Amino acid sequence: MTATMTDTPPPAAPKADSAVRSGRSLGQILMIVAGALLLVAAVRVISGSDQLTSEGQVSAALSLAVPIGLAGLAGLWSERSGVVNIGLEGMMILGTFGAGWIGWQSSPWLGLLCGVGFGVVGGLLHAVATVTFGVDHIVSGVAINLLALGTTQYLAKLFFVDGKAAEEGGNPKQSPPVDSLPNFDVPGLSSGLHSIENHHWFLISDIAGILGGLVTDLSVVTVLAVALFVGSWWLLWRTAFGLRLRSCGENPIAAESLGVNVYKYKYMAVAVSGGLAGLGGAFLALVTSHSYLEGQTGGRGYIGLAAMIFGNWRPGGLAMGAGLFGYSDALQLRNGGETVHALLLLLFVLLIAMAGWKLYKKAHWQGGISLLVAAGVLVWYLVTDEVPSDFVGATPYVVTLLVLSLSAQRLRMPKADGMRYRKGQGK
Repeated sequence: MTATMTDTPPPAAPKADSAVRSGRSLGQILMIVAGALLLVAAVRVISGSDQLTSEGQVSAALSLAVPIGLAGLAGLWSERSGVVNIGLEGMMILGTFGAGWIGWQSSPWLGLLCGVGFGVVGGLLHAVATVTFGVDHIVSGVAINLLALGTTQYLAKLFFVDGKAAEEGGNPKQSPPVDSLPNFDVPGLSSGLHSIENHHWFLISDIAGILGGLVTDLSVVTVLAVALFVGSWWLLWRTAFGLRLRSCGENPIAAESLGVNVYKYKYMAVAVSGGLAGLGGAFLALVTSHSYLEGQTGGRGYIGLAAMIFGNWRPGGLAMGAGLFGYSDALQLRNGGETVHALLLLLFVLLIAMAGWKLYKKAHWQGGISLLVAAGVLVWYLVTDEVPSDFVGATPYVVTLLVLSLSAQRLRMPKADGMRYRKGQGK
């Protein structure tokens, strides 16, 4: 009987996990990436909008994607343990203030650590409310957002309006300037790729522009963010610690019955979540703005959550979602009207492809709507030369809604995500 009990259970869990994990093979992913590159290169040549794949566009997109990606990674850690974290925006706000306040008084490196620490404090508050006291996760997250906003506004008026701070440019809505963290280029690659991009060859120059943007003017925090993505994937999906943490988000009662301290893992996950969100806020204060500014998060905590959902609660998909949102956000910084106008042609092609797929699946109503919208987008592209600036500013949020609506059918959140758990239920 003992042999039967030890031999039977193990095969079931790996099969289930691999079934979820193997949604697309590496070959399929590479084919999708290659197809996307060909399509974007063709749109660039037809529209004449070289900014689509330029080094500057990609570099700006990467810079804007980092705080969104860190917020999404923060949400992933929390929700994989079963705690919904709507308070990411507030934790990012705390991170911006901590980084700007301490960074101005000492060094940007200490400011970076303080931004992470302020985010951890916000995460622990959320954990106490949701894990220990069983407060509804959404209510607690909204409270964290409001509390962070009010606290930082009060502290800014307390610390930045008098004395040395005021003399150096501080006021109730911003801190004095903070010294910059170092940026660097990858030696040899940046200049060579830039030269190839300037030839404007089909596909080759596009690839050179994209790669050039990924190796030019990099912040050390960007490199740290990439390392955190890789480390999070390895820790959560390749270690016993990660298996226990994810079990708390899938079935905490079963996890407790097997000896897992569910409260401890939830607390650790939400604290890490707060620290990552705080790091995203510190990036905004130290790299993007070089000071704390009231309202500088601009809803990136919520967009990070959208990127996490788009990525199906996995780091790889989350990184692609953050890159997409960062790219759309960068459009308004670099000749946005003409570049977004070129993207209308790309949207037309994608809508035609979607319509063909829906009609093939005999979803005639959805296919017809896609064709109708595609026709409208084509007419818009043909009769205009650029997109109005007001629409360009709304592009990141429009992309957020479109991506979430298109990806909703394939999502699988952790089974116990957002559910109230009380210690002892597994006994």
